[in-house]
Amino acid sequence: MSATHPHPATDRNLRVLLLCVGIVVGMAGLAAAAVPLYNLFCAVTGYAGTTQRSAGNARGIIDREMSVRFDANIAGGLPLRVEPARIETNPMGTVSTVVYRATNLTDEPLSTTAGFNVAPQTTGAYFNKIECFCFTEQTIAPNETVEMPVTYFIDPALDENDELHTVHEITLSYTFYGS
Repeated sequence: MSATHPHPATDRNLRVLLLCVGIVVGMAGLAAAAVPLYNLFCAVTGYAGTTQRSAGNARGIIDREMSVRFDANIAGGLPLRVEPARIETNPMGTVSTVVYRATNLTDEPLSTTAGFNVAPQTTGAYFNKIECFCFTEQTIAPNETVEMPVTYFIDPALDENDELHTVHEITLSYTFYGS
């Protein structure tokens, strides 16, 4: 073989190497994009009880009432006490603000974040939060009790979903984690 024409086996090996490198790079890219794409999918569809973010209610208020129960859970060992808001019943579309109260049970500052979901999960696409402490990390001073407001509304479009006609109560649940 001359120096101008590489060996056919060398060409095949180079193509296989480039294909393998391309596959590895592609898989790494897909793995890196998986979590943001899943979060976007959940935010758009309400999948897995993911609530929606909203600037306000543009659809108005309808006569059908919905009760919202509030729940709080604390990840293992976090020295925090959380009192959820009381149950509320309002016509769908009503913008409401409730308050959770959290107490740092230590003599040190405590930072926490809260994850959330709603049940039944199929109502997540209709539960809209305008303002929520869960959007940012909260730092609570030693032995301090803070009020953490949530402003929300239930989208009246829920009433148009035939599968949800028997739903009369939604639970908004937060789990608090150390930061």
